[in-house]
Amino acid sequence: MTIDLASDLALIRDAAHAAGALALSERDAGLKIWSKTEGSPVSNADMAVDALLKKTLLEARPDYGWLSEETADTPDRLGRKRLFVVDPIDGTVAYMKNRPWWCVPIAVVEDGLPVAAVIYAPSLGETFEATLGGGARLNGRPITASDADTLDDAAVLADARLMEGPQWPEPWPVMRYEKRNALAYRMALVAAGAFDAAIALTPKWDWDVCAGALIAQEAGACVSDHHGRPWRFNRPDPRQTSLVCSAPGLHRLILRRCATIPLGL
Repeated sequence: MTIDLASDLALIRDAAHAAGALALSERDAGLKIWSKTEGSPVSNADMAVDALLKKTLLEARPDYGWLSEETADTPDRLGRKRLFVVDPIDGTVAYMKNRPWWCVPIAVVEDGLPVAAVIYAPSLGETFEATLGGGARLNGRPITASDADTLDDAAVLADARLMEGPQWPEPWPVMRYEKRNALAYRMALVAAGAFDAAIALTPKWDWDVCAGALIAQEAGACVSDHHGRPWRFNRPDPRQTSLVCSAPGLHRLILRRCATIPLGL
């Protein structure tokens, strides 16, 4: 079965909107919260949204694979040409605390690369989307990464304590740091030019960054690990070593300072 990217985009956009509405209603009804094995919080809403997305998307595309934070991973996805990569609620802590910085990211991956992506932030009414070669949009309007070409006074989504630590052979100039809980949303903000870069030097799960990678790249931003290596998805270990998502004029400047920092995987 051949599916065009516009059809896949419409499918995941509608699914993300339905997922966001469910997440809001679940929170209004009262959440049940517990901790995963590694200690991160999860709620009944995460599981309900995951179930909704899996049912909706795989019923529409039964030949696609599936990778989600809240579904046990299986090797079946490795043999699929296309798969959905989903985080039911990215930024769970913000969601639980009724803060707006959470989202529903969904991507379609083909042969290791995202080809359609949506990031929906329900509390903000923002829908970021892209298809491979089709540009990126926010609420239907084209977006582009910033034209920043110097790190001085750059607006960066990163941990200020890390960036100002003693491990850097070449100190960073003074930059403006902010935080957002959801990794996908950070990348969307770089894509829209609201921030100049997002930097994280620890491994990141595919479901946190896959949708953001396509949206950022289609907006003209650069995405790689902190050694400049491009990302591939749907590998046996569904993680990327680190995240550098930036305006094109800043990417090489960031990588130069990160060159001596070891890779985390």
